[in-house]
Amino acid sequence: MVDVGAKADTERVAVAKGEVTMQPATLALIRAGGIEKGDVFSVARVAGIMAAKRTHELIPMCHPLLITEVSVDFETLAEGNDTEPARIGIIGTAKNVGKTGVEMEALVAVTIAALTVYDMAKAVDRGMHIENVRLALKRGGKSGEIKLE
Repeated sequence: MVDVGAKADTERVAVAKGEVTMQPATLALIRAGGIEKGDVFSVARVAGIMAAKRTHELIPMCHPLLITEVSVDFETLAEGNDTEPARIGIIGTAKNVGKTGVEMEALVAVTIAALTVYDMAKAVDRGMHIENVRLALKRGGKSGEIKLE
């Protein structure tokens, strides 16, 4: 692991995004609460938050961080139709005050939330795709603010 002991503590924020594509009927079923395993968005939100807090256990060279906030939100990017799939967006935000950034925590939150959506709805839609997981914003530290989209 890299020694970050000499770095100053600064406020840090990272925002990650990802998408899950699915059949329009699957999105409708999720919204209606018709998935047998439960409330997909609520469970996926909690899974993403829990995963962010354990990032250092999943990725070997990540420092354990005192995270001050993690959020996972969902948005409809496309309703879908007979020729196009429905798409939901997942936005994960992580914050801390520390010597190293929270990019990996935000990315893990989005990835695990997407995997949870997939797991909970796979019985009704085997054709779902998890796509475009990426860092959208990084703020804090010597790099300042980096907007990637």
